[in-house]
Amino acid sequence: MLGLELVVVLGVCILASSMVSGRLRVAAPVLLVVCGGVLGFVPALEEVSLPPEAMLLIFLPALLYWESLNTSLREIRSNLRPIVLLSTLLVLATAAAVASVAHALGLDWGPAWVLGAALAPTDATAVAAIARGMPRRTSTILRAESLINDGTALVIYAIAISITIGEQEFSTGRVGLQLLLSYAGGAVAGLIVAWLAVQVRKRLDSPLHESVVSILTPFAAFLLAETVHGSGVIAVVTCGLTLARVGPRIVRADTRQVSYAFWGIATFVLNGALFVLIGLQAHSAIRSLDGSETLATFGAIGLVALTVTGTRLLWSYTTPYVIRALDRRPQQRLRRVGARQRLVSSAAGFRGAVSLAAALAVPETVVGGGPFPFRDEIILITSGVVVLTLIVQAVLLPSIIRFSQLPEDTALDEELRLAQSTASEEAYEALPRLADKVGVSDVVYKRVRAEYEHHLEVVRAKEAGDEEVAQSEVEYAALRLELIAHKRATVVRLRDEAAIDDIVLRTIQRKLDVEEVRLSRREVEDD
Repeated sequence: MLGLELVVVLGVCILASSMVSGRLRVAAPVLLVVCGGVLGFVPALEEVSLPPEAMLLIFLPALLYWESLNTSLREIRSNLRPIVLLSTLLVLATAAAVASVAHALGLDWGPAWVLGAALAPTDATAVAAIARGMPRRTSTILRAESLINDGTALVIYAIAISITIGEQEFSTGRVGLQLLLSYAGGAVAGLIVAWLAVQVRKRLDSPLHESVVSILTPFAAFLLAETVHGSGVIAVVTCGLTLARVGPRIVRADTRQVSYAFWGIATFVLNGALFVLIGLQAHSAIRSLDGSETLATFGAIGLVALTVTGTRLLWSYTTPYVIRALDRRPQQRLRRVGARQRLVSSAAGFRGAVSLAAALAVPETVVGGGPFPFRDEIILITSGVVVLTLIVQAVLLPSIIRFSQLPEDTALDEELRLAQSTASEEAYEALPRLADKVGVSDVVYKRVRAEYEHHLEVVRAKEAGDEEVAQSEVEYAALRLELIAHKRATVVRLRDEAAIDDIVLRTIQRKLDVEEVRLSRREVEDD
Protein backbone atom coordinates (compact mmCIF):
# COMPACT_ATOMS: atom_id res chain seq x y z
CA MET A 1 0.00 0.00 0.00
CA LEU A 2 3.00 2.33 0.39
CA GLY A 3 3.05 3.02 -3.34
CA LEU A 4 -0.60 4.11 -3.35
CA GLU A 5 -0.14 6.20 -0.21
CA LEU A 6 2.93 7.86 -1.72
CA VAL A 7 1.01 8.76 -4.90
CA VAL A 8 -1.74 10.42 -2.85
CA VAL A 9 0.73 12.24 -0.58
CA LEU A 10 2.77 13.51 -3.54
CA GLY A 11 -0.38 14.69 -5.30
CA VAL A 12 -1.62 16.57 -2.23
CA CYS A 13 1.79 18.20 -1.70
CA ILE A 14 2.04 19.29 -5.35
CA LEU A 15 -1.46 20.75 -5.38
CA ALA A 16 -1.17 22.49 -2.00
CA SER A 17 2.28 23.96 -2.72
CA SER A 18 1.21 25.23 -6.13
CA MET A 19 -1.86 26.94 -4.66
CA VAL A 20 -0.08 28.43 -1.63
CA SER A 21 3.07 29.60 -3.43
CA GLY A 22 1.27 32.47 -5.15
CA ARG A 23 -0.26 33.75 -1.93
CA LEU A 24 2.99 33.50 0.03
CA ARG A 25 5.08 34.76 -2.91
CA VAL A 26 7.44 31.85 -2.44
CA ALA A 27 8.56 29.68 -5.35
CA ALA A 28 6.62 26.40 -5.47
CA PRO A 29 9.81 24.24 -5.62
CA VAL A 30 10.92 25.66 -2.27
CA LEU A 31 7.61 24.71 -0.65
CA LEU A 32 7.76 21.27 -2.26
CA VAL A 33 11.25 20.62 -0.88
CA VAL A 34 10.07 21.74 2.57
CA CYS A 35 7.07 19.42 2.26
CA GLY A 36 9.42 16.56 1.46
CA GLY A 37 11.56 17.34 4.49
CA VAL A 38 8.48 17.41 6.76
CA LEU A 39 7.17 14.14 5.29
CA GLY A 40 10.46 12.54 6.27
CA PHE A 41 9.20 12.57 9.87
CA VAL A 42 6.33 10.22 8.93
CA PRO A 43 7.48 6.69 9.86
CA ALA A 44 5.81 5.06 6.86
CA LEU A 45 7.75 7.33 4.49
CA GLU A 46 11.16 7.07 6.11
CA GLU A 47 12.45 4.56 3.55
CA VAL A 48 11.17 6.40 0.50
CA SER A 49 13.99 7.59 -1.75
CA LEU A 50 14.57 8.85 -5.28
CA PRO A 51 15.55 5.86 -7.47
CA PRO A 52 18.47 7.07 -9.61
CA GLU A 53 17.45 4.82 -12.51
CA ALA A 54 13.97 6.35 -12.54
CA MET A 55 15.40 9.87 -12.60
CA LEU A 56 18.03 9.29 -15.26
CA LEU A 57 15.95 7.02 -17.52
CA ILE A 58 12.33 8.15 -17.00
CA PHE A 59 12.06 11.59 -15.43
CA LEU A 60 15.02 13.22 -17.18
CA PRO A 61 14.10 12.39 -20.83
CA ALA A 62 10.49 13.52 -20.38
CA LEU A 63 11.36 16.78 -18.62
CA LEU A 64 14.22 17.69 -20.95
CA TYR A 65 12.06 16.97 -24.00
CA TRP A 66 9.27 19.29 -22.87
CA GLU A 67 11.71 22.05 -21.96
CA SER A 68 13.48 21.78 -25.32
CA LEU A 69 10.15 21.92 -27.15
CA ASN A 70 9.44 25.23 -25.42
CA THR A 71 12.87 26.80 -25.89
CA SER A 72 13.61 29.28 -28.67
CA LEU A 73 16.08 27.86 -31.18
CA ARG A 74 16.59 31.37 -32.60
CA GLU A 75 17.61 32.70 -29.19
CA ILE A 76 19.94 29.74 -28.66
CA ARG A 77 21.67 30.48 -31.96
CA SER A 78 22.07 34.17 -31.16
CA ASN A 79 23.47 33.36 -27.69
CA LEU A 80 25.38 30.23 -28.67
CA ARG A 81 28.77 31.34 -27.33
CA PRO A 82 27.72 32.02 -23.71
CA ILE A 83 25.54 28.90 -23.70
CA VAL A 84 28.40 26.68 -24.89
CA LEU A 85 30.83 28.22 -22.42
CA LEU A 86 28.40 27.81 -19.51
CA SER A 87 27.44 24.24 -20.39
CA THR A 88 31.00 23.00 -20.91
CA LEU A 89 33.82 25.07 -19.43
CA LEU A 90 31.83 26.27 -16.41
CA VAL A 91 30.81 22.67 -15.69
CA LEU A 92 34.46 21.60 -15.79
CA ALA A 93 35.49 24.56 -13.62
CA THR A 94 32.76 23.85 -11.06
CA ALA A 95 33.57 20.14 -10.93
CA ALA A 96 37.29 20.94 -10.45
CA ALA A 97 36.60 23.53 -7.73
CA VAL A 98 34.28 21.22 -5.79
CA ALA A 99 36.73 18.32 -6.18
CA SER A 100 39.55 20.46 -4.79
CA VAL A 101 37.48 21.50 -1.77
CA ALA A 102 36.27 17.94 -1.19
CA HIS A 103 39.84 16.64 -1.37
CA ALA A 104 40.89 19.25 1.17
CA LEU A 105 38.08 17.98 3.41
CA GLY A 106 39.54 14.46 3.29
CA LEU A 107 38.05 12.75 0.24
CA ASP A 108 40.31 10.93 -2.20
CA TRP A 109 40.62 12.53 -5.63
CA GLY A 110 38.40 9.95 -7.35
CA PRO A 111 35.37 10.37 -5.05
CA ALA A 112 36.03 14.12 -4.92
CA TRP A 113 35.65 14.33 -8.71
CA VAL A 114 32.49 12.21 -8.51
CA LEU A 115 31.05 14.75 -6.08
CA GLY A 116 32.19 17.64 -8.27
CA ALA A 117 30.61 16.13 -11.39
CA ALA A 118 27.35 15.47 -9.57
CA LEU A 119 27.07 19.08 -8.38
CA ALA A 120 28.41 20.76 -11.53
CA PRO A 121 25.23 20.95 -13.66
CA THR A 122 22.31 23.27 -13.07
CA ASP A 123 18.88 21.66 -13.05
CA ALA A 124 16.55 22.33 -16.00
CA THR A 125 13.35 21.77 -14.02
CA ALA A 126 14.41 24.07 -11.18
CA VAL A 127 15.51 26.81 -13.57
CA ALA A 128 12.26 26.58 -15.55
CA ALA A 129 10.13 26.63 -12.41
CA ILE A 130 11.87 29.48 -10.61
CA ALA A 131 13.47 31.70 -13.26
CA ARG A 132 10.24 32.79 -14.92
CA GLY A 133 9.49 36.42 -15.67
CA MET A 134 13.07 37.26 -16.63
CA PRO A 135 13.99 38.95 -19.92
CA ARG A 136 13.90 36.51 -22.82
CA ARG A 137 17.65 36.49 -23.41
CA THR A 138 18.50 35.78 -19.78
CA SER A 139 15.83 33.11 -19.50
CA THR A 140 16.90 31.41 -22.74
CA ILE A 141 20.56 31.28 -21.74
CA LEU A 142 19.72 29.80 -18.35
CA ARG A 143 17.33 27.23 -19.78
CA ALA A 144 19.61 26.21 -22.64
CA GLU A 145 22.57 25.94 -20.28
CA SER A 146 20.62 23.67 -17.93
CA LEU A 147 19.45 21.53 -20.85
CA ILE A 148 22.96 20.90 -22.20
CA ASN A 149 25.25 20.90 -19.16
CA ASP A 150 23.81 17.63 -17.84
CA GLY A 151 25.49 15.90 -20.79
CA THR A 152 28.91 17.34 -19.94
CA ALA A 153 28.58 16.61 -16.23
CA LEU A 154 27.39 13.03 -16.71
CA VAL A 155 30.38 12.25 -18.95
CA ILE A 156 32.77 13.61 -16.29
CA TYR A 157 30.81 11.67 -13.68
CA ALA A 158 31.09 8.39 -15.63
CA ILE A 159 34.84 8.87 -16.10
CA ALA A 160 35.34 9.66 -12.39
CA ILE A 161 33.35 6.56 -11.42
CA SER A 162 35.37 4.33 -13.79
CA ILE A 163 38.67 5.65 -12.47
CA THR A 164 37.60 5.29 -8.82
CA ILE A 165 36.41 1.70 -9.14
CA GLY A 166 39.55 0.79 -11.10
CA GLU A 167 38.16 0.25 -14.59
CA GLN A 168 40.37 2.82 -16.36
CA GLU A 169 43.32 5.18 -15.89
CA PHE A 170 43.01 8.96 -16.09
CA SER A 171 44.03 10.55 -19.39
CA THR A 172 43.34 14.10 -20.53
CA GLY A 173 43.12 12.94 -24.15
CA ARG A 174 40.67 10.19 -23.26
CA VAL A 175 38.47 12.61 -21.33
CA GLY A 176 38.40 15.02 -24.29
CA LEU A 177 37.65 12.19 -26.74
CA GLN A 178 34.83 10.83 -24.60
CA LEU A 179 33.28 14.29 -24.34
CA LEU A 180 33.50 14.75 -28.10
CA LEU A 181 32.05 11.33 -28.88
CA SER A 182 29.33 11.79 -26.30
CA TYR A 183 28.20 15.09 -27.79
CA ALA A 184 28.48 13.92 -31.40
CA GLY A 185 26.77 10.60 -30.76
CA GLY A 186 23.96 12.27 -28.82
CA ALA A 187 23.36 14.92 -31.49
CA VAL A 188 23.28 12.35 -34.31
CA ALA A 189 20.96 10.07 -32.33
CA GLY A 190 18.62 12.98 -31.63
CA LEU A 191 18.48 13.97 -35.30
CA ILE A 192 17.79 10.38 -36.38
CA VAL A 193 14.93 9.94 -33.92
CA ALA A 194 13.49 13.35 -34.85
CA TRP A 195 13.52 12.36 -38.53
CA LEU A 196 11.86 9.02 -37.75
CA ALA A 197 9.23 10.73 -35.61
CA VAL A 198 8.41 13.13 -38.45
CA GLN A 199 8.09 10.29 -40.97
CA VAL A 200 5.81 8.29 -38.67
CA ARG A 201 3.61 11.26 -37.76
CA LYS A 202 3.14 12.18 -41.42
CA ARG A 203 1.48 8.78 -41.91
CA LEU A 204 -0.85 8.97 -38.92
CA ASP A 205 -4.23 10.68 -38.80
CA SER A 206 -5.25 10.04 -35.18
CA PRO A 207 -4.41 12.50 -32.38
CA LEU A 208 -4.13 9.59 -29.94
CA HIS A 209 -1.67 7.69 -32.12
CA GLU A 210 0.42 10.80 -32.71
CA SER A 211 0.43 11.53 -28.99
CA VAL A 212 1.79 8.04 -28.32
CA VAL A 213 4.59 8.78 -30.79
CA SER A 214 5.24 12.05 -28.95
CA ILE A 215 5.52 10.19 -25.63
CA LEU A 216 7.89 7.59 -27.07
CA THR A 217 10.14 10.10 -28.85
CA PRO A 218 12.33 11.34 -25.96
CA PHE A 219 12.84 7.83 -24.57
CA ALA A 220 13.75 6.49 -28.02
CA ALA A 221 16.28 9.31 -28.47
CA PHE A 222 17.79 8.68 -25.04
CA LEU A 223 17.94 4.91 -25.66
CA LEU A 224 19.57 5.20 -29.08
CA ALA A 225 22.20 7.62 -27.77
CA GLU A 226 23.05 5.42 -24.78
CA THR A 227 23.28 2.38 -27.08
CA VAL A 228 25.99 4.05 -29.18
CA HIS A 229 27.68 5.46 -26.03
CA GLY A 230 26.52 9.00 -26.79
CA SER A 231 24.87 11.48 -24.45
CA GLY A 232 21.20 10.73 -23.92
CA VAL A 233 20.72 14.27 -22.65
CA ILE A 234 22.11 15.83 -25.85
CA ALA A 235 20.01 13.41 -27.93
CA VAL A 236 16.76 14.41 -26.21
CA VAL A 237 17.52 18.13 -26.43
CA THR A 238 18.55 17.91 -30.10
CA CYS A 239 15.45 15.90 -30.90
CA GLY A 240 13.17 18.31 -29.05
CA LEU A 241 14.65 21.43 -30.66
CA THR A 242 14.40 19.85 -34.11
CA LEU A 243 10.77 18.84 -33.67
CA ALA A 244 9.92 22.26 -32.24
CA ARG A 245 11.21 23.69 -35.51
CA VAL A 246 9.41 21.34 -37.93
CA GLY A 247 6.38 20.49 -35.79
CA PRO A 248 4.16 23.44 -36.80
CA ARG A 249 4.27 22.20 -40.40
CA ILE A 250 3.28 18.58 -39.75
CA VAL A 251 1.27 18.47 -36.51
CA ARG A 252 -2.47 19.07 -36.77
CA ALA A 253 -4.40 21.36 -34.43
CA ASP A 254 -6.34 18.59 -32.67
CA THR A 255 -3.16 16.59 -32.12
CA ARG A 256 -1.37 19.65 -30.78
CA GLN A 257 -4.17 20.26 -28.26
CA VAL A 258 -4.01 16.68 -26.98
CA SER A 259 -0.20 16.63 -26.79
CA TYR A 260 0.11 20.01 -25.07
CA ALA A 261 -2.52 19.03 -22.51
CA PHE A 262 -0.75 15.75 -21.76
CA TRP A 263 2.78 17.16 -21.55
CA GLY A 264 1.65 20.16 -19.53
CA ILE A 265 0.05 18.01 -16.83
CA ALA A 266 2.69 15.26 -16.92
CA THR A 267 5.67 17.60 -16.53
CA PHE A 268 3.89 19.63 -13.84
CA VAL A 269 3.37 16.46 -11.78
CA LEU A 270 6.85 15.07 -12.49
CA ASN A 271 8.50 18.36 -11.51
CA GLY A 272 6.53 18.56 -8.29
CA ALA A 273 7.18 14.93 -7.38
CA LEU A 274 10.93 15.39 -7.91
CA PHE A 275 11.17 18.33 -5.53
CA VAL A 276 9.20 16.48 -2.84
CA LEU A 277 11.44 13.44 -3.26
CA ILE A 278 14.52 15.68 -2.97
CA GLY A 279 13.24 16.88 0.40
CA LEU A 280 12.57 13.30 1.50
CA GLN A 281 16.04 12.18 0.42
CA ALA A 282 17.72 15.09 2.20
CA HIS A 283 15.83 14.25 5.41
CA SER A 284 16.86 10.61 5.10
CA ALA A 285 20.51 11.55 4.54
CA ILE A 286 20.61 13.86 7.55
CA ARG A 287 18.82 11.31 9.74
CA SER A 288 21.57 8.76 9.06
CA LEU A 289 24.21 11.00 10.69
CA ASP A 290 25.66 10.31 14.09
CA GLY A 291 25.55 13.16 16.57
CA SER A 292 29.31 13.66 16.41
CA GLU A 293 29.26 13.87 12.61
CA THR A 294 26.44 16.38 12.31
CA LEU A 295 28.43 19.57 12.80
CA ALA A 296 31.28 18.49 10.52
CA THR A 297 28.84 17.39 7.79
CA PHE A 298 26.89 20.65 7.88
CA GLY A 299 30.18 22.51 7.70
CA ALA A 300 31.20 20.50 4.65
CA ILE A 301 27.81 21.11 3.03
CA GLY A 302 28.10 24.85 3.61
CA LEU A 303 31.65 24.99 2.28
CA VAL A 304 30.80 23.01 -0.88
CA ALA A 305 27.66 25.10 -1.43
CA LEU A 306 29.75 28.27 -1.22
CA THR A 307 32.20 26.74 -3.70
CA VAL A 308 29.41 25.93 -6.17
CA THR A 309 27.84 29.39 -6.02
CA GLY A 310 31.17 31.19 -5.73
CA THR A 311 32.58 29.50 -8.83
CA ARG A 312 29.54 30.58 -10.84
CA LEU A 313 29.76 34.11 -9.47
CA LEU A 314 33.47 34.34 -10.26
CA TRP A 315 32.82 33.00 -13.77
CA SER A 316 30.12 35.62 -14.39
CA TYR A 317 32.44 38.48 -13.45
CA THR A 318 35.61 37.33 -15.23
CA THR A 319 34.87 35.58 -18.55
CA PRO A 320 32.71 38.41 -19.98
CA TYR A 321 35.64 40.83 -19.66
CA VAL A 322 37.99 38.34 -21.30
CA ILE A 323 35.53 37.94 -24.18
CA ARG A 324 35.18 41.72 -24.48
CA ALA A 325 38.94 42.07 -24.77
CA LEU A 326 39.10 39.41 -27.51
CA ASP A 327 35.95 40.28 -29.44
CA ARG A 328 35.41 43.99 -29.98
CA ARG A 329 33.00 43.78 -32.92
CA PRO A 330 30.18 46.38 -32.83
CA GLN A 331 27.43 43.74 -32.87
CA GLN A 332 28.94 42.10 -29.81
CA ARG A 333 29.12 45.42 -27.96
CA LEU A 334 25.36 45.78 -28.38
CA ARG A 335 24.82 42.42 -26.65
CA ARG A 336 26.86 43.21 -23.56
CA VAL A 337 25.15 42.82 -20.19
CA GLY A 338 25.82 45.08 -17.24
CA ALA A 339 27.36 43.94 -13.98
CA ARG A 340 24.06 44.15 -12.08
CA GLN A 341 22.26 42.05 -14.66
CA ARG A 342 24.91 39.32 -14.55
CA LEU A 343 24.16 38.89 -10.86
CA VAL A 344 20.80 37.35 -11.80
CA SER A 345 22.45 34.64 -13.92
CA SER A 346 24.87 33.95 -11.09
CA ALA A 347 22.07 33.47 -8.58
CA ALA A 348 19.90 31.32 -10.87
CA GLY A 349 22.25 28.34 -11.08
CA PHE A 350 19.98 25.96 -9.19
CA ARG A 351 21.00 22.38 -8.47
CA GLY A 352 18.32 19.72 -8.44
CA ALA A 353 17.28 16.14 -8.94
CA VAL A 354 19.93 15.30 -11.56
CA SER A 355 22.69 15.99 -9.03
CA LEU A 356 20.94 13.93 -6.38
CA ALA A 357 20.24 11.06 -8.77
CA ALA A 358 23.91 11.01 -9.82
CA ALA A 359 24.99 10.80 -6.17
CA LEU A 360 22.54 7.98 -5.44
CA ALA A 361 23.72 6.11 -8.55
CA VAL A 362 27.29 5.82 -7.21
CA PRO A 363 28.07 2.05 -7.10
CA GLU A 364 28.46 0.43 -3.71
CA THR A 365 31.61 -1.55 -4.56
CA VAL A 366 34.78 -1.23 -6.61
CA VAL A 367 36.35 -3.79 -8.95
CA GLY A 368 38.11 -5.66 -6.16
CA GLY A 369 34.89 -6.08 -4.18
CA GLY A 370 35.62 -3.45 -1.57
CA PRO A 371 33.24 -0.61 -0.73
CA PHE A 372 33.18 2.49 -2.90
CA PRO A 373 35.20 5.06 -0.93
CA PHE A 374 33.24 7.93 0.66
CA ARG A 375 29.94 6.95 -0.97
CA ASP A 376 27.87 8.01 2.07
CA GLU A 377 29.67 11.34 2.24
CA ILE A 378 28.96 12.01 -1.46
CA ILE A 379 25.23 11.37 -0.97
CA LEU A 380 25.06 13.45 2.22
CA ILE A 381 26.92 16.46 0.83
CA THR A 382 25.05 16.39 -2.48
CA SER A 383 21.66 16.19 -0.75
CA GLY A 384 22.53 19.07 1.56
CA VAL A 385 23.96 21.29 -1.18
CA VAL A 386 20.95 20.72 -3.47
CA VAL A 387 18.46 21.66 -0.74
CA LEU A 388 20.52 24.54 0.66
CA THR A 389 21.25 26.21 -2.68
CA LEU A 390 17.71 25.66 -3.96
CA ILE A 391 16.04 27.23 -0.92
CA VAL A 392 18.52 30.06 -0.33
CA GLN A 393 18.89 31.09 -3.97
CA ALA A 394 15.15 30.85 -4.69
CA VAL A 395 14.33 33.00 -1.68
CA LEU A 396 16.97 35.61 -2.57
CA LEU A 397 16.32 35.64 -6.33
CA PRO A 398 13.35 38.09 -6.31
CA SER A 399 15.40 40.63 -4.34
CA ILE A 400 18.36 40.11 -6.65
CA ILE A 401 16.14 40.67 -9.70
CA ARG A 402 14.86 43.94 -8.22
CA PHE A 403 18.41 45.04 -7.38
CA SER A 404 19.64 44.15 -10.88
CA GLN A 405 17.13 46.48 -12.54
CA LEU A 406 16.63 44.19 -15.52
CA PRO A 407 15.44 46.07 -18.60
CA GLU A 408 11.79 45.61 -19.56
CA ASP A 409 11.51 42.98 -22.28
CA THR A 410 8.83 44.07 -24.78
CA ALA A 411 10.21 42.11 -27.74
CA LEU A 412 7.80 39.20 -27.31
CA ASP A 413 4.76 41.48 -27.16
CA GLU A 414 5.92 43.35 -30.24
CA GLU A 415 6.54 40.14 -32.17
CA LEU A 416 3.16 38.79 -31.04
CA ARG A 417 1.39 41.87 -32.39
CA LEU A 418 3.40 41.60 -35.62
CA ALA A 419 2.47 37.95 -36.08
CA GLN A 420 -1.22 38.50 -35.38
CA SER A 421 -1.60 41.56 -37.60
CA THR A 422 0.47 40.14 -40.48
CA ALA A 423 -1.35 36.81 -40.43
CA SER A 424 -4.75 38.54 -40.45
CA GLU A 425 -3.76 41.00 -43.19
CA GLU A 426 -2.37 38.32 -45.49
CA ALA A 427 -5.32 36.01 -44.86
CA TYR A 428 -7.71 38.81 -45.83
CA GLU A 429 -5.73 39.53 -49.00
CA ALA A 430 -5.77 35.82 -49.93
CA LEU A 431 -9.52 35.47 -49.26
CA PRO A 432 -10.72 35.84 -52.89
CA ARG A 433 -8.21 33.29 -54.16
CA LEU A 434 -8.98 30.82 -51.38
CA ALA A 435 -12.72 31.26 -51.90
CA ASP A 436 -12.28 30.32 -55.57
CA LYS A 437 -10.12 27.36 -54.59
CA VAL A 438 -12.74 26.00 -52.18
CA GLY A 439 -15.62 26.93 -54.48
CA VAL A 440 -17.86 28.64 -51.94
CA SER A 441 -21.02 30.57 -52.78
CA ASP A 442 -21.14 34.35 -52.93
CA VAL A 443 -23.16 34.45 -49.69
CA VAL A 444 -20.52 32.53 -47.76
CA TYR A 445 -17.71 34.62 -49.28
CA LYS A 446 -19.36 37.89 -48.21
CA ARG A 447 -20.00 36.54 -44.73
CA VAL A 448 -16.38 35.51 -44.20
CA ARG A 449 -15.10 38.77 -45.70
CA ALA A 450 -17.29 40.77 -43.30
CA GLU A 451 -15.93 38.76 -40.36
CA TYR A 452 -12.33 39.39 -41.41
CA GLU A 453 -12.96 43.05 -42.03
CA HIS A 454 -14.32 43.37 -38.51
CA HIS A 455 -11.37 41.43 -37.13
CA LEU A 456 -8.88 43.68 -38.94
CA GLU A 457 -10.73 46.75 -37.72
CA VAL A 458 -10.32 45.52 -34.14
CA VAL A 459 -6.63 44.69 -34.63
CA ARG A 460 -5.88 48.12 -36.11
CA ALA A 461 -7.87 49.89 -33.41
CA LYS A 462 -5.91 48.10 -30.69
CA GLU A 463 -2.62 49.08 -32.31
CA ALA A 464 -3.86 52.68 -32.37
CA GLY A 465 -4.84 52.48 -28.69
CA ASP A 466 -8.62 52.74 -29.23
CA GLU A 467 -9.98 51.72 -25.81
CA GLU A 468 -13.62 51.82 -26.95
CA VAL A 469 -13.08 49.07 -29.52
CA ALA A 470 -11.07 46.98 -27.05
CA GLN A 471 -13.86 47.28 -24.46
CA SER A 472 -16.49 46.27 -27.02
CA GLU A 473 -14.53 43.10 -27.76
CA VAL A 474 -14.41 42.27 -24.06
CA GLU A 475 -18.17 42.74 -23.81
CA TYR A 476 -18.71 40.65 -26.95
CA ALA A 477 -16.64 37.77 -25.55
CA ALA A 478 -18.45 37.99 -22.19
CA LEU A 479 -21.87 37.76 -23.87
CA ARG A 480 -20.81 34.84 -26.04
CA LEU A 481 -19.51 33.02 -22.97
CA GLU A 482 -22.84 33.52 -21.21
CA LEU A 483 -24.66 32.12 -24.26
CA ILE A 484 -22.38 29.08 -24.30
CA ALA A 485 -23.05 28.49 -20.59
CA HIS A 486 -26.79 28.70 -21.27
CA LYS A 487 -26.52 26.21 -24.14
CA ARG A 488 -24.52 23.83 -21.96
CA ALA A 489 -27.13 24.05 -19.17
CA THR A 490 -29.86 23.30 -21.72
CA VAL A 491 -28.06 20.22 -23.02
CA VAL A 492 -27.44 18.97 -19.48
CA ARG A 493 -31.15 19.45 -18.70
CA LEU A 494 -32.09 17.42 -21.75
CA ARG A 495 -29.76 14.66 -20.57
CA ASP A 496 -31.28 14.74 -17.08
CA GLU A 497 -34.76 14.49 -18.60
CA ALA A 498 -33.60 11.42 -20.59
CA ALA A 499 -34.33 13.23 -23.86
CA ILE A 500 -30.76 12.71 -25.03
CA ASP A 501 -28.02 10.23 -24.15
CA ASP A 502 -24.76 10.97 -22.31
CA ILE A 503 -22.87 10.29 -25.56
CA VAL A 504 -24.79 13.10 -27.26
CA LEU A 505 -24.11 15.37 -24.29
CA ARG A 506 -20.35 14.77 -24.49
CA THR A 507 -20.31 15.32 -28.27
CA ILE A 508 -21.97 18.73 -27.99
CA GLN A 509 -20.00 19.58 -24.87
CA ARG A 510 -16.67 19.11 -26.67
CA LYS A 511 -17.71 21.61 -29.35
CA LEU A 512 -18.90 24.11 -26.75
CA ASP A 513 -15.68 23.65 -24.78
CA VAL A 514 -13.52 24.47 -27.82
CA GLU A 515 -15.47 27.67 -28.43
CA GLU A 516 -15.40 28.62 -24.74
CA VAL A 517 -11.64 28.14 -24.48
CA ARG A 518 -11.11 30.24 -27.62
CA LEU A 519 -13.25 33.08 -26.32
CA SER A 520 -11.75 32.89 -22.82
CA ARG A 521 -8.23 33.19 -24.21
CA ARG A 522 -9.23 36.16 -26.34
CA GLU A 523 -10.81 37.82 -23.32
CA VAL A 524 -7.60 37.35 -21.33
CA GLU A 525 -5.50 38.79 -24.18
CA ASP A 526 -7.81 41.82 -24.38
CA ASP A 527 -7.41 42.43 -20.66
